[in-house]
Amino acid sequence: MSDLASAATIGVHVRLFASYREAAGVNRLESTLPSGATVQRMLEVLAHQVPGLLGTRGLVAVNHTYVPPETVLHDGDEVALIPPVSGGR
Repeated sequence: MSDLASAATIGVHVRLFASYREAAGVNRLESTLPSGATVQRMLEVLAHQVPGLLGTRGLVAVNHTYVPPETVLHDGDEVALIPPVSGGR
């Protein structure tokens, strides 16, 4: 039974940057998701822990490559969440 349960879920390592890190109070989270989950689904799940993730459209990188929200995640992936950055003079 445990082999079946582990095959039905994946674990991803989430790194939070800038305002996301400040909102969460940590720079890393672990997320357990259903197998076949997308980046968008992960963001929806994490929004319960980190307010503001769905309210802003930052960048998402999976294993050091920027990806769109429909990207399917795999067990052990490292996901970096980078909020929008404003700046200037």
